Amino acid sequence: GLVACNPGLRLLQGHRVVLRDDLPAIRGRVALLSGGGSGHEPAHAGYVGKGMLTGVVAGAVFASPSVGSVLAAIRAVAQAGAAGILLIVKNYTGDRLNFGMALERARAEGADVRMVVVGDDCAFATPGKAGRRGICGTVLIHKVAGALAEAGASLDEIEKKVIAAAKVMGTLGLSLSPCSIPGSKPSFQLAEDEMELGLGEEQTLGVPLGSLEGLNVPVPLTMLKHMTDPSNASHLSLTPGSSVVLVVNNLGGLSCLELGIVAGAAVRCLENRGIRIARALVGSFMTALEMAGVSLTLMLVDEELVRLIGEFPVGMWPGIGVSTCWVTRHKVSGMSGVEFLAAACSRPGTARVQRVLQRVCSTLLDMQDRLNELDRGAGDGDCGHTHARAAQAIQAWMRSRPPPAAPSHLLSALADVLLEQMGGSSGVLYGLFLTAAAQSLRGRSDSPAWADAMDAGIEAMQRYGGAAPGDRTMLDSLFAAAQALHSLRSPSADPLQVLATAVQRAEAAAEATRHMEAGAGRASYIRSSRLEQPDPGAVAVAAVLGAVLEGLSQSFIPCP
Repeated sequence: GLVACNPGLRLLQGHRVVLRDDLPAIRGRVALLSGGGSGHEPAHAGYVGKGMLTGVVAGAVFASPSVGSVLAAIRAVAQAGAAGILLIVKNYTGDRLNFGMALERARAEGADVRMVVVGDDCAFATPGKAGRRGICGTVLIHKVAGALAEAGASLDEIEKKVIAAAKVMGTLGLSLSPCSIPGSKPSFQLAEDEMELGLGEEQTLGVPLGSLEGLNVPVPLTMLKHMTDPSNASHLSLTPGSSVVLVVNNLGGLSCLELGIVAGAAVRCLENRGIRIARALVGSFMTALEMAGVSLTLMLVDEELVRLIGEFPVGMWPGIGVSTCWVTRHKVSGMSGVEFLAAACSRPGTARVQRVLQRVCSTLLDMQDRLNELDRGAGDGDCGHTHARAAQAIQAWMRSRPPPAAPSHLLSALADVLLEQMGGSSGVLYGLFLTAAAQSLRGRSDSPAWADAMDAGIEAMQRYGGAAPGDRTMLDSLFAAAQALHSLRSPSADPLQVLATAVQRAEAAAEATRHMEAGAGRASYIRSSRLEQPDPGAVAVAAVLGAVLEGLSQSFIPCP
């Protein structure tokens, strides 16, 4: 809809990518790419245009975009003659992984690409392994980087200045209600006399909601105190005489009246502390579907930052509206990774491979609702949707061509399918696992090779994802299964019996995550008291291994 109503935007064919329509204009300048899950509109596509972002990559609702789409966006701006490319990424595991892997692939192709990870959330009183989440403050980074790029600054200069700006910025959100992902139940519940401080992932704050008086002073005052409290590990240091840019952001469901009340109260609170407000921005900048809430962002600024933030109004940035002219979308064509693989690897598959894959797909589709339910207590409630999307992508891939028979080729092909189609952090983690496992299997067909492949895949996941066994992630199930598969290194091992043991160990490990403290991934932002169910990723992994066992057993042929 945004592209249809804006003559300055184009869609990239075959991908959820929005680009500036005047791509040739960036020749000799640094290109800026960002993106993330949908549902945060107008972020991120509303900030594409002269003086801001060159393009954005959108994932499914609250899910990071695929590696393939990020790579396609990078290639498109590189072909347009960009003098370097900067990826601006919010600090979420899925975004870091998908954008990071696309960066590595682009660098291998010779592109000059760098990545800045933004973490501005001030919700957490104690430091966490995952670090501060990237939320509404990221929009200010888009603006600063965009103004610098438009002025012809180098990639080195832009990278240095946005990193410095991100360090003097903080955001805190507060909501009266959760949001509802289409097709899913709300991820948390609030009593009638509660507001949620920290966007549903840190703590509840009891505030009477009988009138708007709670918004008039107590709520903004409480938010600003928490944001600037030195005892808070994620606080923003603010002293009298400081100059700031203030962003009052509608999370989706507030009226203009309520937003204005919060904005007025926030200004008064800051001025009473001797803080100078150099610029105040009030509106919907980064939402969460229909969540009835607000976030406050503060950035410490000097004259240069104030100028950069105010220059070049674009898209949904204050100062310019969206044109309502219908235009023909331009398309940038290119061969996708899956299409390239199909052309390069056309060996016929076997009935056994197809049977196993079909069993895996049907299992994931059947447990979609269960995985969503588990994820509602530990994440966005979309784990089932993400795995169902993977199953559907694999099924479509098998209908288009026979799966390769060689194990290394099969796993490589599956990695490309999941990286391009699955999305979220799960998609890139599975892709990393399968890519490393395929490399380990290259030229080997003996049973010990599968144990080595499992270890190689896990090592790749740990290296890029940062999680370890015991962190309450999908890695717990994989690691337990890998320990059992080490028995394949014995010459007398029965492969199917070893796999059956590995499945039992994985299922037990998944159930054990129920009692673990989350040390990585999105669940690490959730209070431990809310984590009452097993980790959905670990449950999914155990189910996939079980489906592989069932598919192999039905064929009555020993595992390779």
